[in-house]
Amino acid sequence: MFRRLNSEIQVFLERDPAARSVLEVVTCYPGLHAILFHRFAHWLWGRGLRLLARMVSQTSRFLTGIEIHPGARVGERFFIDHGSGVVIGETAEIGDDVLIYQGVTLGGTGKERGGKRHPTIGDRVTVGVGSVVLGPITIGHDVRIGAGSVVVKPVPDNCTVVGVPGRIARMEGRKLTDDELLAHGNLPDPEVQLIREMQDRVSELAERLRVLEKRMRDESVNG
Repeated sequence: MFRRLNSEIQVFLERDPAARSVLEVVTCYPGLHAILFHRFAHWLWGRGLRLLARMVSQTSRFLTGIEIHPGARVGERFFIDHGSGVVIGETAEIGDDVLIYQGVTLGGTGKERGGKRHPTIGDRVTVGVGSVVLGPITIGHDVRIGAGSVVVKPVPDNCTVVGVPGRIARMEGRKLTDDELLAHGNLPDPEVQLIREMQDRVSELAERLRVLEKRMRDESVNG
């Protein structure tokens, strides 16, 4: 038990440059408190003490502002940075070495009953501030989800996802082309599409202006 507690504390010391000491982490980090509460609540949940597990979970929510359902499966070295407003649903599964920031929701779509309703998050995933991941989808290993993104489709390993709705912007460290984005079913959001159309129109007008100026210069020389 003490080895597990020390491991949880070390994660915060290693990953948060603002953490100065073990005492500071133990007393001042609600993310750590929420994880410890959840470990206990999940242990109770697995032994059929579900009402008691929910009571522990609700106590944690009241004290930390972080809601993790006791049924959720959370891997090793889970790091919640700041944490206020984090919500993790009952059937969510989180891998090892995952980092999530404040305001993140790993939720359901509100349409399912029973069974798997929440996301599965792979190892070494980072979920940015205010991001929402919805439904029984799988987010692969080493994925980065940008702040404010809304992800409703599965994401393969080693990708960066941004936008509303979330789309894959990079894969294996490489920026995707428009054709690749379409092939993965990740259409740009309407605002990005509008900006691109405006850029194309500006480029077209610039070219027409260039041709017109050349024609006027030629006529001036020949005249």
